[in-house]
Amino acid sequence: MRIVLKFGSGILASEKGNTLDRKQFARLSKEVAALVAAGHQCMVVSSGAVAAGLRSLGLKARPEDLALRQACAAVGQSKVMALYDECFGAHGLQVAQLLLTHGDVDSRTRSENVRTTLNCLLERGNVVPIINENDSVATEELKFGDNDRLSAEVAILARADMLLLLTSVEGLLDAKGRRVPEVADVDAVAGLARADKGKLSVGGMVSKLQAVKLAVGAGILTAIGSGRKAGQIAGIVAGRDAGTRFVPVEHLS
Repeated sequence: MRIVLKFGSGILASEKGNTLDRKQFARLSKEVAALVAAGHQCMVVSSGAVAAGLRSLGLKARPEDLALRQACAAVGQSKVMALYDECFGAHGLQVAQLLLTHGDVDSRTRSENVRTTLNCLLERGNVVPIINENDSVATEELKFGDNDRLSAEVAILARADMLLLLTSVEGLLDAKGRRVPEVADVDAVAGLARADKGKLSVGGMVSKLQAVKLAVGAGILTAIGSGRKAGQIAGIVAGRDAGTRFVPVEHLS
């Protein structure tokens, strides 16, 4: 199975929010490595560059100024990759960095180049592509969605079988705060999306449901689950009762 996993800033940053959470990186990498060992092809769409750059620039919180956020991302991206390299390396895996803009995905020629590169990397069997928006020159992720839409675009481009959006909550919650196990119609649950989000998160549930709709519309099984809960990734991939699954029409029985 070819799987795209999206890790947002809210599950990669420390509790104070001004640096990366090394334990989270180690655990998430271990769980992805287990999928690779089981024969799955995995790609990670990862935020976290801005959070990684805050301390280096002497900042205590995510800045409002866009240029300063881009500067944080420019400083922090190498730190994100260094940590992934260390954590995946502990499981005998290599990482590859791909910095994309939405223009790379929209352009027919460039998108084919991206697909070819991803296919080549995944066919090696021991490489996990780490994908982020090129925040130092593009602004979509910094302004709108914490890589939610980009992860759906990558999943479609790579012809993935599954997209997992890992966040700080256990899935889509209903009006009483209970997890919704499965959704067949994204539009029918749009009203459940809450506007609030973590202090380092950009998207929130609204942008995640927009990404879900895009991926499901392309026939990709999609799920939202907790990136703070151990075993959630394996549970979702195995089809257990974990997170919220969004099922394309062709997958319905």
